[in-house]
Amino acid sequence: MLYTAYEAQKNLMAGASTLANIGAKWLLNPANPFGYTAMGPLVASGLDVFAHAAAPRGKPAFGFHETVVDGQAVPISEEIVLRKPFGQLKHFRKPGVTGQPRLLIVAPMSGHYATLLRGTVERLLHSQDVYITDWRDARSVPLSEGRFDLDDYIDYVIEFLRHIGPGTHLLAVCQPTVPALAATALMNATNDPCAPVTLTMMGGPVDTRESPTVVNELATQRPLSWFEHNVVATVPQGYPGAGRRVYPGFMQLAGFMSMNLGNHLMSHWEMFKHLVAGDDESADATKAFYDEYRAVCDMSAEFYLQTIDAVFQNHKLPKGELMHRDTLVDTKAITRTALLAIEGERDDISGLGQTKSALTISSNLPEEMKKYLIAEHVGHYGIFNGRRWREDIAPVVEQWISDHHAKTQTPAPVVRTRKPKA
Repeated sequence: MLYTAYEAQKNLMAGASTLANIGAKWLLNPANPFGYTAMGPLVASGLDVFAHAAAPRGKPAFGFHETVVDGQAVPISEEIVLRKPFGQLKHFRKPGVTGQPRLLIVAPMSGHYATLLRGTVERLLHSQDVYITDWRDARSVPLSEGRFDLDDYIDYVIEFLRHIGPGTHLLAVCQPTVPALAATALMNATNDPCAPVTLTMMGGPVDTRESPTVVNELATQRPLSWFEHNVVATVPQGYPGAGRRVYPGFMQLAGFMSMNLGNHLMSHWEMFKHLVAGDDESADATKAFYDEYRAVCDMSAEFYLQTIDAVFQNHKLPKGELMHRDTLVDTKAITRTALLAIEGERDDISGLGQTKSALTISSNLPEEMKKYLIAEHVGHYGIFNGRRWREDIAPVVEQWISDHHAKTQTPAPVVRTRKPKA
């Protein structure tokens, strides 16, 4: 019922968005005399803001065409190198470029598409051979493909690492820090040759008992059964995944928007003022952010509920109680993968100390293989996007990977020759 009501509202708003867009263009048409009055640009700008806010959105594209490597422009092609029912492994291939560290970026499965990390990928393309987990919208996965939970997520990470091969580095942003750390522990425990060389964790809920945020508190104020009965919905007919139980992306988006409603309203007010002033460049920047932010997807109910239970309510990984199927996930088994934990000083989603705790619970890893970085004056999204990410944080990540990648390279054999006798 919830999903059906949302679909009806979405279709209604899509029609209103189209009409508003037509109205804005009509008002700004040079042939329309009303456009030259004081009210014309004001009304047109208001309609433009509404049209953008109400427009439906699909899956965005990464849109990369080239990067610069060693001063030379290099083309980029996106390739799907492994397909799975709930996600695929995407490779940003750079023809002719060899020898760069292979880096698997694990994107969040938290209501947004992997393109939320577009800025993360773009900054690292010049120095890393980048792969990314491109998760599917659960409403697009037929019921015949089965279920997907936290155990399956960990399995996918392990399978992707094995597909890329030994010597791969791993980077997880926000929610996937937990399954990425679990996969790393499992692979270290079995001496898997494809265990990541390094794992970089950025703003993730490894231990939400540390500096709990509003997000953490919302997940603990009610029993698990409340979430199952109140925020889980059934995908309606018309989608490939009809009948699947999901946590809808629009619910996640509504939650995040309501947390910072004042900021979002102010952003749209600023966009309106930019449009009135003719500053289309600034307005387009705001539109581009919200095009990505409002592009949401559903996640399977079993993954969502298991994450609420294991990560936010019972803290199973830091307490040493997380099970992956029939195997206990023991972070003390991590002895070969170097760990880098990054946190934002002003992160209001994953509080300070939550990601850093990964270094503490990996107690058998030598201290020289651990590193912690706190990004001052940076919020959650600023950790992996924007100027501070590009200029201050990414260089630390690149150096960390480079230092440990160099240790994995087999040195060329030294050939000694004897000096011929006189």
